[in-house]
Amino acid sequence: MSSFTIGVIGILVVLLLLFWGFPIGFSMALVGYVGVWYLVNPTAAFHVVATEPFNAISSYDFQVIPLFLLAASICLSAGLGRSLLRLAYNLVGRLPGGLAMSTIGACGLFAAISSSSIATAVTIGTAAIPEMRSYKYDSALATGCVAAGGTLGILIPPSGIFIIYGIITETSIAELFVAGIIPGIILTLMFMSLIYIRARLKPQIGPPGPATSLKEKLVAFGECAEIMLLILLVLIGIIVGWFTPTEAGGIAAFGSIVVTLIRRRLSWQGFKDAIVDTVLNTGMIFMVLIGALIMNTFIAMSTIPMELAEIVTSFGLPPVLVVGLIICVYLVLGCLIDTMSMILLTIPIFFPVVTGLGFDPIWFGVIIVLVTEIAMITPPIGMNVYVISGVAKDVPMEVIFKGILPFVVVEIAFVILLITFPQLALFLPGLMK
Repeated sequence: MSSFTIGVIGILVVLLLLFWGFPIGFSMALVGYVGVWYLVNPTAAFHVVATEPFNAISSYDFQVIPLFLLAASICLSAGLGRSLLRLAYNLVGRLPGGLAMSTIGACGLFAAISSSSIATAVTIGTAAIPEMRSYKYDSALATGCVAAGGTLGILIPPSGIFIIYGIITETSIAELFVAGIIPGIILTLMFMSLIYIRARLKPQIGPPGPATSLKEKLVAFGECAEIMLLILLVLIGIIVGWFTPTEAGGIAAFGSIVVTLIRRRLSWQGFKDAIVDTVLNTGMIFMVLIGALIMNTFIAMSTIPMELAEIVTSFGLPPVLVVGLIICVYLVLGCLIDTMSMILLTIPIFFPVVTGLGFDPIWFGVIIVLVTEIAMITPPIGMNVYVISGVAKDVPMEVIFKGILPFVVVEIAFVILLITFPQLALFLPGLMK
C-alpha cells in the first residue's frame, strides 16, 4: 500500500477509536506510533514517542496554556462573572432583550481573561440564567444566548484554540491573539443586535429591565475596574509588543490573584480549587497535544497534505471555493466529533492546502476558531449546549438547541463576511509588523 493509503487508514482508525470512546490523546498517539513504525521502522517510532512528549512539556510557548487557565479559574472561583454581568446590565439592561444582551457583553468581557468557551459559558451562565428567569425571559433565548456567548471565549484573546493552532502550524500566537480582537468585537455586537431585533419584534421573549442611574453605573464599573484594567493591560501589551503571549499569561494569572485578594473575593478553598482545576485541565490538554504531535509526524510521513494539495490544484477550482468546501467539511465534522478532535485531526491536512493557495495563515486561524465556535453549539455534539443544560437542568435539550439556531445563522453569516473582507482579521496583526 502507498503512504497516502496508510495515512487515510490511520485517520479512519482514529475516528473509529473516538466513536468507541477512546480518549483522543491516546488514540492519536497510538495510531501515530504504529503508523511511523509501519512507514519507517521501529527505531523511528520509538524516537518520536520519546521526543515529542518532552518537547511539548518543555516548550516555552506551551506554558501560555496553564497560565491563562489559572487566570480563568481564579476569576471563576472569585465569582467575577456576576460583577461583569452587572456592569453590562447597567449599560444595556433597559433595552428590549437587555438582560440577554448584557449576558453576551459579559461573555465578551470574561473571554478577554479566559481561554475557554466552556469556562465562559459556565461563569456567566450561572449568574445570568436565574436573572433572566426572574424577568420572565423565554427559556430558549435565555439558554441560547449563554451557550452562544460562551463561544466568544475562544475568539476574543486569549484563546486556547489559537494557542493550539499556533503551536501546530508554527504561526505567531501573538498575531493570532491580536487577529481575534476585531472579529470578536464585531461578533459580540452582531449577537447583541440579533437579540435586540428579536426582542423588538416579540417583546414577550425578552422584556426590558428598569433603567439604572449614573451612580449605579459607576458603582458597577467600580466593582470591575481592576479586572478591566488587567484585561486592557494584557491586550494592549500583546498588540504593542510589551510582552509575549506567555508573559501575558503570567501577568493575567498573577493579576487575577492580586485583584481578587484586594477585593477579598478569593478564599483559601477557592484558591486551592482553582489550582486543582488548572492542573487537571492542563494535564488533559497536554496529553491531547502530545498525541496530536505524534499523529502529525505520521500524517507528514504519509504525504497526505502534499498529495491533497496537488489534487486540489489539479482541479483548477477558485481558491475561495476550496476554502468554502473546507468550511463545509468542518461544519459536518462538528456535528460528528468533538471540537478538539476535529481541529487536531484536520489542521495538519488542510493548513498546507490553504496556505498553498495563497491565503494568510493568520486569517485561516480565525476561520478555524469561528467554525469551532459553530461546532460548540450545533447538535448533537455541541458541548456548550450540554454545559448550559447542566446549569438549567429543567430546560429540555431541544429548547436550548432551538434557542441556539439564530446564533448559528449569525456565526455562518460572519464567516462569509470574514471571507469577503479578510482585513477584519488581518488589520491589527499588520500593525505589529
